[in-house]
Amino acid sequence: MNQKIVTQLHRMIKERNHQFVEETRSENVDSLVEKKINMNKERGAEIVRSFVEGDIIRKSRMEDHLYIDYFQRCEYLIKLKDQVYLEEQVESRRATFVGDQLVEDNVFEPQEQEREVKLNDQMIRDGNESISNRSYNRREAVRYAERWWDDYNPKYRKFTDNCTNFISQCLHAGGAKMNGYPNRSNGWWFRSNNWSYSWSVAHALRWYLSGANSGLRGEEKESAYDLEPGDVICYDFNGDGRWQHTTIVVEKDANGEPLVNAQTTNSRMRYWKYEDSTAWTPNIKYKFFKIIG
Repeated sequence: MNQKIVTQLHRMIKERNHQFVEETRSENVDSLVEKKINMNKERGAEIVRSFVEGDIIRKSRMEDHLYIDYFQRCEYLIKLKDQVYLEEQVESRRATFVGDQLVEDNVFEPQEQEREVKLNDQMIRDGNESISNRSYNRREAVRYAERWWDDYNPKYRKFTDNCTNFISQCLHAGGAKMNGYPNRSNGWWFRSNNWSYSWSVAHALRWYLSGANSGLRGEEKESAYDLEPGDVICYDFNGDGRWQHTTIVVEKDANGEPLVNAQTTNSRMRYWKYEDSTAWTPNIKYKFFKIIG
């Protein structure tokens, strides 16, 4: 690859890394970096150290435009009161070059989209086949979320929008009971190369948790403060009733608020509100579920 292009990418990533920490911050701050800084400031937290690196995954060309797709791996050491913890995140980004000049660099954060399938609440919730007799073990669910947040268990299928598939795996690792097999519109389950919609689709899992009366169940809570490690948060970024994302609580911060792990944009110990996400809008709605195995 052209050395001038590589040099520009390295310089841009280095400058972005400096923007996260006050002592090294320049006047021109990337908009997403600014969102993250302001979000942490509002909760009384500060990024005291950061590390950012990039891994090129592919390149493509269209006429005089060269597109470089890369993963940006970020680590943030965050101080909140007497607590210091490490947040990690892997962003998918695309840098655009015209000739050998960098003209644009953007993050793309895919949102899970509802599959074209007609589901009603009763179909999603029902199911009478229990596949596991174990009770829900929060520690094991969190352990799985920590092991696989930036990797993919070969026992399961990997989706382009993998967030809900990942959360279902965490819940199952904690002993949450499957039910409803083999009807894909029924219950919550995974078998070899087949699975229920609630296993892999954020919108379906949200409604399943709201009303299931057997197997995996969720008890709705009023506030994120009511959750504990192993519980689940669902996200409707646009506030239009279509639930697009799911995360699992892995820790509570010094304010008593959840820190979550997730996939699609792979994240570890991320502040639950997602105000630093490209998907976030002022109309966002959340659902908080205490998991009952």
